[in-house]
Amino acid sequence: MATSKTTTSKMTAPVMTDLKGQTLVTLQTLKEKNPASLATYEKLGGYQQLKRLVTDKVKAIEVINEVKVSGLRGRGGAGFPTGLKWSFMPRYFDGTKYLVCNTDEGEPGTFKDRDIIRYNPHQLIEGMAIAAYTLGAGVGYNYIHGEIWREYEIFEEALAEARAAGYIGKNLFGTNFSFELYAVHGYGAYICGEETALIESIEGKKGQPRFKPPFPASYGVFGKPTNVNNTESYTSIPWILQYGGQAFADLGVAGSGGSKLFSVSGHVEKPGNYEVNMGMPFAELLEMAGGIWKGRKLKAVIPGGPSTAVMPAEAILGATMDYNGLSKAGSSLGAGSMIVMDETTCMVKTLKRLSYFFYEESCGQCTPCREGTGWVYRVIKRITDGNGKMEDLDLLTDVSNNISGRTICALGDAAATPVLSFIKHFRPEFEYYIQHGKSMVDGK
Repeated sequence: MATSKTTTSKMTAPVMTDLKGQTLVTLQTLKEKNPASLATYEKLGGYQQLKRLVTDKVKAIEVINEVKVSGLRGRGGAGFPTGLKWSFMPRYFDGTKYLVCNTDEGEPGTFKDRDIIRYNPHQLIEGMAIAAYTLGAGVGYNYIHGEIWREYEIFEEALAEARAAGYIGKNLFGTNFSFELYAVHGYGAYICGEETALIESIEGKKGQPRFKPPFPASYGVFGKPTNVNNTESYTSIPWILQYGGQAFADLGVAGSGGSKLFSVSGHVEKPGNYEVNMGMPFAELLEMAGGIWKGRKLKAVIPGGPSTAVMPAEAILGATMDYNGLSKAGSSLGAGSMIVMDETTCMVKTLKRLSYFFYEESCGQCTPCREGTGWVYRVIKRITDGNGKMEDLDLLTDVSNNISGRTICALGDAAATPVLSFIKHFRPEFEYYIQHGKSMVDGK
């Protein structure tokens, strides 16, 4: 596989597959005993890329170019090219620059980042340290979702190991490069998954999104230049530098480089996290997860988390699990949080539950989201209570369209997407519920 002439050690990428046929990049320690330990990670070549970059004084632009070649895109949901995002950080700045890792996964069906921390925290730490060296950041924060406590403790333990071994701290490897990294425990607010709300929370303020521009690259933590990436994104960096950006790109498909963690939940026999090559057909990933449980049939899938459009079985079965593949099929990759629903699922009740989540998690800063999400939830509840009217479907569509694109952050869009897609693909179920006062599926 092709590698860079300057930033990689020209190693051939191993075929890191386990019994399930996964490609282990961010979870490469899974096969080892004590996977979260420093000794395990060092045995696999851990921290050697950080040491090489720092001691050889590799230029930042070379690292950024290697990340661009890899095709790595943000794994938190937005899918923005990571190398391009790194290039936005000012190279010359008189003061401290910051690095932030977004481990605040609070969306239903999303549970990949906690497994990275649980099984491979040191690769995340090295990835952040490499990013800090490349971007000239002296301080980093890993913002960890407030509802996962044990993972927070594991990360703190890994930080202590890395600090004691000289991988973070002052004057690393005898050079003038210093980088300190801290864990920050959130309080479970979904809105803090938005990068500027997360920054506000780190600063000790109420977690509400900021107006953009200015963007974090110019005005982030404490008003200083800040880079924010997802846990999976940072964790991919050491592998990319060890084996080459092209090797990472070759794992995936055009426009979607590398492997990807998919959190598969719902009506499957083997729910869990699966790290597979980008571009894998949905049908193969479903088979890897044991297929639909209880011998039932597939009805629908939310491929990237509730903020992505639901897809009926006939649309998803021919799709591939990558940015372009899912976009062409009518949805998006999101964070890779795949919720599978069988033929017994009532789509009206499912939408009611999702709408309640977005209503509860709205920070209330923007009127369209604050009022609109509550309005949507109440209308859907009216339908499930047996008091719905046919015009409610047009009302739900109209309200959702007036939320989308009219808020400071993307929560408004996220709340509107399931409403519009559920009604689009499963309108007969909503009409039946309104006409008969009960579900077409479960009769209740």
